[in-house]
Amino acid sequence: MIKVSTPSLFVRLGGASAIEAAVEHFYARVLKDELLAGFFAKTDFERMKRQQQAFLTTALGGPSVYKGADMKRAHARFPIEAKHFHQVARHLSATLTALGLSPELIAETMAVVAPLASEIINTPASPASPMSSVAPAN
Repeated sequence: MIKVSTPSLFVRLGGASAIEAAVEHFYARVLKDELLAGFFAKTDFERMKRQQQAFLTTALGGPSVYKGADMKRAHARFPIEAKHFHQVARHLSATLTALGLSPELIAETMAVVAPLASEIINTPASPASPMSSVAPAN
């Protein structure tokens, strides 16, 4: 019997060039978001984009090129609440939609990212800013 392997999500998304385009579009959105922009005030964006591309490449089944810190350590210095994580996820989903990916590929990508919440969220929600006040990303 011939075993047919399914291409990785990385390949089905379009490979390295698609990941690069997604990261560019994603950060353009995130940096315009008042809820999130402050996290990036002192960030070396070129380095951050390279790290994000490497992380997504590895996480989505491409070559194992991410050599950075684990997610918990990488985000430890930021007070990240669930609302921040979910807003970032909304921007990722909106980015993939804008780039013309199928709903199935978007759902599969989001299923890879969603479990990272437990490693990235490190601050309880503040009473002054409930999750319900987070508007959907456009």
